[in-house]
Amino acid sequence: MNKDDNNIKKRFSRRQFIKWIGALLFGSAIAGGVGVNLLRDKVAALNEEDKDGNKIERQWVMVFDLRLCDGCLRCSEACVKEHYLHKDQSWIKVFETTDHLGTKVQWPKPCMQCENAPCVRVCPVHATYKTDDGVTLINPDKCIGCRMCMAACPYNARTFNWDDPPPAPATFTKPSPEYPVPQIKGTVGKCEFCVHNIRFGKLPECVKACVMEVIFVGDRISDLATNGIKTVKLSDFIVDNDAFRLKEELNTEPRVYYIPGHGQDYTYDD
Repeated sequence: MNKDDNNIKKRFSRRQFIKWIGALLFGSAIAGGVGVNLLRDKVAALNEEDKDGNKIERQWVMVFDLRLCDGCLRCSEACVKEHYLHKDQSWIKVFETTDHLGTKVQWPKPCMQCENAPCVRVCPVHATYKTDDGVTLINPDKCIGCRMCMAACPYNARTFNWDDPPPAPATFTKPSPEYPVPQIKGTVGKCEFCVHNIRFGKLPECVKACVMEVIFVGDRISDLATNGIKTVKLSDFIVDNDAFRLKEELNTEPRVYYIPGHGQDYTYDD
């Protein structure tokens, strides 16, 4: 690894981030091409192709810097608002735990987007599936509400829609796996990394809402991650800060990383 690349950190405005992630989506940032106007090339993004017709490859991840989290719950509230969920149904929950020194640490937890996802394996109707860019989605039209995926998930990341969802705008009539709004009573829901945002050069809602700059969204292919204010080299950011993943002993290969707050020895019990 080139040492000159270490600690790459730049301050980005929101507008600059949109340009940056847009360049990633169309390959221009890596290839050294000219910046692409997102509106002009929206069709290319929908087809997951760059301006030359080449298929875009992305592998999305998230990184949570626990050193900065104050447990304000803005990420959870933003998730509820964006997906028209009940207030107690947020797909990113914030827990409080303690390290080996007894220091309290706030712990946001979305879906881990596991590469070896137990929920995918157990779904009897293949409603849960993996996408090419590494996100686990649920097809609401296929879900039969058996809750086998909920039982299989070691991270308790899924919720069941016992009731009808809160009212959504009339324009949202057909929920999709990428943007499952409104939720359907009798089905299962979970965090989908806001792929309806990131695939179009926008930040996930939890990232936008976090005033403490805790949450980074990244792409393994470009090896970059950003919280909308700062961008970092993903691999260095993870290694240099001793980032870890939850329950790695289960070999689920989560795509969510955590940077320790005040110690290394956390106990995860949820």
